[in-house]
Amino acid sequence: MSQHRSLRAASALGAKRNVLKRFERVELLKKRGQWKENSRVTGLPKTKPE
Repeated sequence: MSQHRSLRAASALGAKRNVLKRFERVELLKKRGQWKENSRVTGLPKTKPE
């Protein structure tokens, strides 16, 4: 019996994620030079994945 498509592994689907985790957003802001060391991790600006 085949497996339902919603139950497949994320890597098997090959879809690009459009939402970043908080630590990924902080890393991206640091790379862009938009992060200050005393900034809070809550209320981050919206970022699009590269």
